[in-house]
Amino acid sequence: MEHITLLLAIVIVTALVFDFTNGFHDTANAMATTISTGALKPKTAVAMSAVLNLAGAFLSVEVAKTISSGIVTESGITPEVIFAALVGAILWNLVTWLIGLPSSSSHALMGGLIGATVASVGIGGVNGGTVVTKVLIPAIAAPLVAGIAAFLASRLTYKIGKNADEKATAKGYRAGQVASAGLVSLAHGTNDAQKTMGIITLALIAGGVLSPGSNPPMWVILSAGLAIAMGTYLGGWRIIRTMGKGLTDLQPQQGFAAQTSAASVILASSNLGFSLSTTHSCSGAVMGAGLGRKGGVVRWSTATRMFVAWGLTLPAAALVAAGSEFVTKQGDWGVAVVAAFLIGACAAIWFVSRRQVVDHTNVNDTDAEPAGVVTAAIAAVAPPPAGTPAQDMKTTIPAPAPASGSEPTRPATV
Repeated sequence: MEHITLLLAIVIVTALVFDFTNGFHDTANAMATTISTGALKPKTAVAMSAVLNLAGAFLSVEVAKTISSGIVTESGITPEVIFAALVGAILWNLVTWLIGLPSSSSHALMGGLIGATVASVGIGGVNGGTVVTKVLIPAIAAPLVAGIAAFLASRLTYKIGKNADEKATAKGYRAGQVASAGLVSLAHGTNDAQKTMGIITLALIAGGVLSPGSNPPMWVILSAGLAIAMGTYLGGWRIIRTMGKGLTDLQPQQGFAAQTSAASVILASSNLGFSLSTTHSCSGAVMGAGLGRKGGVVRWSTATRMFVAWGLTLPAAALVAAGSEFVTKQGDWGVAVVAAFLIGACAAIWFVSRRQVVDHTNVNDTDAEPAGVVTAAIAAVAPPPAGTPAQDMKTTIPAPAPASGSEPTRPATV
């Protein structure tokens, strides 16, 4: 610790700030469906998630090693480069949180690191093979695998419980949701907290404090785990609302299927060292579970905006990071300018967010958008749920306006 310079200390603090934003940005991954179905109260859910995120940070360091020695070459990487990368990642996290879109904190960090490295040492500083195999391919595969698994699991649960008492099964699945949400939180800690560990370790290597190829020291693991846990406890309520209510309407059976599928994918990727996006996995699982119920639909307009955000994450974070790196390499004054810009931008986003506050008291309120053409068409031809009263299925056709002086016409019911 005695070899840490002021610049390196700034980089470490900025990395922990990113970890904090990662926590509240990605709380929805673990707890959105649990909160939306009423399995847990909002504050209880985020508190449980925070504790398990912290515990998960100690389970593995494989993803941290991928970040610290796999994405970019360690030679030529300076603390200024890492600082610029973190600036790009933090700002993208905050912008997407402000508009309530569940984008990937992981890809924001990857994009920032790639953009800053290219601006500093050129394209040769990026390990393209590692980026493709451990970042891009998992980014495409994870939501597909989790979505298909959640779709099949939802269909299976409804088939098994079709003759069971609905209230009894709902209670059981809510209990299962609590357990599966805990598993997702634990998985989130093993994957996302490690990304910050990897970044701090890379900074320590760049600053000459650690030798190349070193594992994260214990103080790095502990500080990263605490930062993401604190962010998780605050709760990213805007994104929780989108994931829990904006994509689809989930019943407890679907919530359980979605969370179990996502947790399985995340834990498997952590053991393999894949820098997986937990957001992609959980979002894919929620959509798969939404389609797994007969008559269930996905709000594709919301999903489309989310897909666009996913596609923009890497390049947007990379561009901001590259611009920040251009300024920081001008010297100490450049670092000060970028730091001031980051603080000012964060403050501005926070003040804008106060215009319409979303917190634990209104996270399940829906000012949901229209379902969209595809969703409306599917809903129109889907059979009504079992047990729907016959008279609820009646449709009243408004009668035409009566001619002047004639008797009013009663509406027809079909």
